[in-house]
Amino acid sequence: MTAPLSHPLKVAGVAKSFTMHLRDGIRLDVVQNVTFAVPAGHCVVLGGPSGVGKSSILKMLYGNYGVDAGAICIRHGDETVDLATADPRTVLDVRRDTLGYVSQFLRVVPRVSALDVVAEPLAARGTALDEARERAAGLLARLNLPKSLWSLPPATFSGGEQQRVNIARGFITSHPVLLLDEPTASLDAANRAVVVEMIREKKQAGTAMLGIFHDLEVRDAVADEILDVSAFSAREMAA
Repeated sequence: MTAPLSHPLKVAGVAKSFTMHLRDGIRLDVVQNVTFAVPAGHCVVLGGPSGVGKSSILKMLYGNYGVDAGAICIRHGDETVDLATADPRTVLDVRRDTLGYVSQFLRVVPRVSALDVVAEPLAARGTALDEARERAAGLLARLNLPKSLWSLPPATFSGGEQQRVNIARGFITSHPVLLLDEPTASLDAANRAVVVEMIREKKQAGTAMLGIFHDLEVRDAVADEILDVSAFSAREMAA
């Protein structure tokens, strides 16, 4: 850990490859020299065709994938943490307090109600459970999830309903950095518009966001910068 960054998130020289153990250990290079920064109050969108490494970059930033080279530096309180080299406990601390993530898929404990799934990240940061549930209810209502579903486990929901729970869970906290992996992929037009407005509110609050949006209308509505990942794709470089 070092002194805090000028930007909430900076990525420098990051590379990622996979070893295909079922194919005689062939090494598949994915991205090389990924370098960018995300200022506070901005939404940077990862662009480029499928297969260039957009999702891999998000997973490296969140710590789900290891990094072959480079640094992923995030401003965590009064210090800077390099997530590429941080120990697991530090990564968990960063996720709790600094780095939020909205994925395409909802992974939750079975039998936990939708309301508590959404409230949990806020309660984990010390908010009283009743207050966290009240905030969760407000978000679920805003995302047009019927109140009759709030007490049910999201595993029983449709894909679009699960995604709204996922979005509410990701947006309920005030994490300074937020990763968005296709947050509107399963939503209808009305709820896409709600999410666009929620992203704009996060930007106004100073949140630094990095996202993937295949919906061009949504992308153009929220993006301050579109970063073409093809420039970092090992496959594109080798072509």
